Amino acid sequence: MISSSESDHEIHGIIEACLKGCAEGNHNDLQKLYKLTSANLLGISLRILKDRALAEDCLQQVFIKIWNHADSYDPAKARGRTWMNTITRNQALDLLRRNKHADKHVSDEVLQDLACPTASHEQQVSHWQDTQQLHRCMQEIPEKQRLCLELAYFEGLTHQCLSEKTDISLGTVKTWIRRGLAKLQTCMNSI
Repeated sequence: MISSSESDHEIHGIIEACLKGCAEGNHNDLQKLYKLTSANLLGISLRILKDRALAEDCLQQVFIKIWNHADSYDPAKARGRTWMNTITRNQALDLLRRNKHADKHVSDEVLQDLACPTASHEQQVSHWQDTQQLHRCMQEIPEKQRLCLELAYFEGLTHQCLSEKTDISLGTVKTWIRRGLAKLQTCMNSI
């Protein structure tokens, strides 16, 4: 089984190398990057767009942008995954804006909340406190459950991919995620 810190470091290095290869025009590196990150990026798109077909269109546009702008990626400013997550988020928000009058009927306020990187001081403090509480609560969850939650919700892995990656049975992965979420909810509600 892989440990989260080893896998994070290893994946980070592969992503960096693939982005460099994309900047140099290497199509194989784009394919590797897609295989490594597409599930996570699709998850980000789905959370924003709430429509599978639209999220898949977004993902395609994201990888076109990654390919076309890989030379502008600066590892000194952000990790590769963070850079790609930002591209995905922005692309999804652009699609959401373009499609908001179709059948989604998303209000401008919702778009503003999603898109606005700056918030009032009170909102920033509240967000910081929630984030700190989330981190504390995550530490109370047993390590294996926590790893499954992190890979599923922060990395966007499906239960099946998570099972394959960690060499844990699919049923066990689902149980650990369900139990971990229950513990997390209990902890977060206790504050």
